[in-house]
Amino acid sequence: MTSKKFDGINVGINGKENLKREFDTVMPLTKTLLRNASARQKTYKLYDFDGLYVLVNKNGSKYFRFDYRFDNIRKTLAIGVFPDMSLDEARERLREAKKLLAQHIDPCEQKKQVRQAQIDSLVTFGQVAREWIAKYSISWRQSYHDTIMSRMNANILPYFENRPINDITGRELLSLIRLIEDRGAYETSHRVLSICDMVFRFGFATDKCDRNPAADLRGALVPVKTQHRAALVKPGDVARLLLSIEAYSGSFVVKSALRLAPLVFVRPGELRHAEWSEIDLETEEWRIPAEKMKMARNHIVPLAPQAVAILKGLYPLTGRGKYVFPNPRTGERPMSENALLAALRCMGFQKHEMTAHGFRSTASTLLHEQGWPSEIIELQLAHVDTNKVRSAYNQATHLSKRREMMIAWADYLDSLKENQPQFAVESG
Repeated sequence: MTSKKFDGINVGINGKENLKREFDTVMPLTKTLLRNASARQKTYKLYDFDGLYVLVNKNGSKYFRFDYRFDNIRKTLAIGVFPDMSLDEARERLREAKKLLAQHIDPCEQKKQVRQAQIDSLVTFGQVAREWIAKYSISWRQSYHDTIMSRMNANILPYFENRPINDITGRELLSLIRLIEDRGAYETSHRVLSICDMVFRFGFATDKCDRNPAADLRGALVPVKTQHRAALVKPGDVARLLLSIEAYSGSFVVKSALRLAPLVFVRPGELRHAEWSEIDLETEEWRIPAEKMKMARNHIVPLAPQAVAILKGLYPLTGRGKYVFPNPRTGERPMSENALLAALRCMGFQKHEMTAHGFRSTASTLLHEQGWPSEIIELQLAHVDTNKVRSAYNQATHLSKRREMMIAWADYLDSLKENQPQFAVESG
């Protein structure tokens, strides 16, 4: 079949219908024509001036394209998508591409370089997260740092590490949290959202992102029922516990730790890791360094005479080593974290009755009932004071008051043991 070239398109002379169809498609495009172009069984093209055309896919999507040759290689430049990009914008992009070709610059390669430069200039979630950790981890305990990193590496960074932080939406973040909830790890989902919230807040404060999408998700997560640690708080029950400890026939080191626990009511980990270098039996103080404390702040525990007596009785046995309560297998490590719990179970106290952490709740409850100021009790429990200035002031000013409370508390515990029958009736 002979053919001739019509406006750059090869058309068969005898194919009048084909000529008419091709002629229609090279007419200048309009917004109306583009808007009304419907999907067909096959992908087809609508041509505009100077080589610009619209590729209409079978699903109805419409893409502006430009075919050209560069160094004798045929290439296609993706210009944009209609209607997100208007026809006028597409024509302007075409003119820019032709200017580049006139300078022997490949428009596709130029587009790649510009896009990569934009990506390189964007701040990613991973970058902000690591800046946040570097800034604040200096005041964290190593165990807390390890927990944060473990949760980020397992639950957050695989999805968001290289994402521009400004591009992450609340919907995307919620989808990530739902994956954790689907595993049944509801508490972890709350922890992970909290980490994301801190990273985004740090990013906003340092002009790395425009907003905090984590703030939009408050109340969207499956609620977690708070698990309160079991503790004995009735005087008669506490008396029974104290007498059981006195009658404990297991390890002397474990028994000493059990006897000291209600007198100092520190966290179990802080008690287990107590070192002789931290304890001054002359000034009757135990000074716990910040790196051992949950809130990474130095803490002073005034020692009542009863506590000093327990430590003096233990010193001949463990005083030459590092730890006050060493592991029986090796003095280079502290006592096992399950040692106190196992002793409580051995004495007959079930997990719903008492835990090693429960000594803190026991002291807090009964000291409040006795009328001691909440501020003094909270300071001795080493709970965080949101006002850091006032907190520093309290640490220095209220030590004498805390010492008075600790001595009175130790005397009160002695009175419970001495009057056990009376309190036993009450607890029943």
